[in-house]
Amino acid sequence: MARRTKEEAQRTIKAVAVLIRNTTWKCGRIERLVIKYLQAHLRRNGYPWSYIRDMVQYFKLQGKQKSEFFDALRRLERRRIIKIEMLKPESALS
Repeated sequence: MARRTKEEAQRTIKAVAVLIRNTTWKCGRIERLVIKYLQAHLRRNGYPWSYIRDMVQYFKLQGKQKSEFFDALRRLERRRIIKIEMLKPESALS
């Protein structure tokens, strides 16, 4: 994969991941962890989204793990299991 720019990485960190479909069929280990996290978030808080920044902190990702995590998010989005939404500065999800 091509290296992302710093701006693109910061935008991704500030985005939210929204669970669209509750399936782990043909998913890898990291992808299943992300879906399980979003499922637990839905059960606990009542809404199917979470900040990507919170997920990175929860999984304690560093270096190569972090890039694998972002690749997994992209694969999940491409398969339409999650949706990554960029937040506008004045908006807040509730």
